[in-house]
Amino acid sequence: MYEGSPAQKYVAARGLGDGAARFGLGFVGSATPGHERFSGYLAIPYLRPAGGEESVATVRFRCVADECVKDTDGRYFFETQQKERHEGHGKYQTLPGDPPRIYNTLALIKPSPDLVIVEGEFDTMTWEACGVPAIGAPGTGTWRDYWTPAVLGYRNLFLISEDSAGFRFMESLAAQLPNAKIIEMPGNLDSNSTYLLEGPEALRERIGFEIPGR
Repeated sequence: MYEGSPAQKYVAARGLGDGAARFGLGFVGSATPGHERFSGYLAIPYLRPAGGEESVATVRFRCVADECVKDTDGRYFFETQQKERHEGHGKYQTLPGDPPRIYNTLALIKPSPDLVIVEGEFDTMTWEACGVPAIGAPGTGTWRDYWTPAVLGYRNLFLISEDSAGFRFMESLAAQLPNAKIIEMPGNLDSNSTYLLEGPEALRERIGFEIPGR
């Protein structure tokens, strides 16, 4: 139900429309019994490579309701660098009892000496749209110790910080990762906002990343 949905319009406005199929994004236009609370939400599957095919480990749901993501003029809040207003409910919903998971684990099995670690699915998709391998933690403080060995072999780990809470999160993570460099984003903007304002080259330049073969 993604085609023509509010979710598709929201993702396209964030400059990520071309990656929707790649990341398996969906929209809950109607919900099965017991999942009605996810109706109208963007569906973000956590895809896992298994035996040469991708399977879904879990799904997170993000509110894209107009009254939560748009101002009174009909503009998305992120277009004017404002915070969204999800009153009375969380911006994201997770399946009950589901533990935190790494987003975009496919990046971990692709050969690359460099890797970005960022907070959130949209920022992960943004770095991937720029040609930079990236994984995401689903929120501040969600990193699990058993994830650490998966990223110790990289030449460079770029930990992306966008605000004070994000910096503290990445600082605690950097203490476990000798190959990590904390990269602070300008003006407390997240990666996606910087991408929309300045383009993909600005993000690549911030970490000194060059796309192989260019």
